[in-house]
Amino acid sequence: MFSVTVRDHMMIAHSFRGDVFGPAQRLHGATFVVDATFRRAELDEDGIVVDIGLATDQLKAVLGELTYRNLDDEPAFAGVNTTTEVLARTVADRLVERVHAGQLGAGARHLDGITVTLHESHVAWASYERSL
Repeated sequence: MFSVTVRDHMMIAHSFRGDVFGPAQRLHGATFVVDATFRRAELDEDGIVVDIGLATDQLKAVLGELTYRNLDDEPAFAGVNTTTEVLARTVADRLVERVHAGQLGAGARHLDGITVTLHESHVAWASYERSL
């Protein structure tokens, strides 16, 4: 399996519901380094997994829908704890929508999967992996 990873970041505000979150139940900020890894078993006719420029642009666009926002106020997250895991799935799902819409180029339609990893710090991160 071949893979290509692109990286960006986002800064959000949010709070959590539930005693398990302790002080994070209060509104707080988070900055995530975000890696999006695109996978396919065979390279396309140009010898690539995905156009790195398009992948970078589309990751930036997806993160632009989230960054500098209080996710508690976003209708898409109503009633949802926006944990690192949930946000990794959200970014992956939105990237897949863009793949299906052709925004990562025609060759990207043959991707096998995408994994999105959100790094909370240098010692903690979460990922979501999905097939296409």
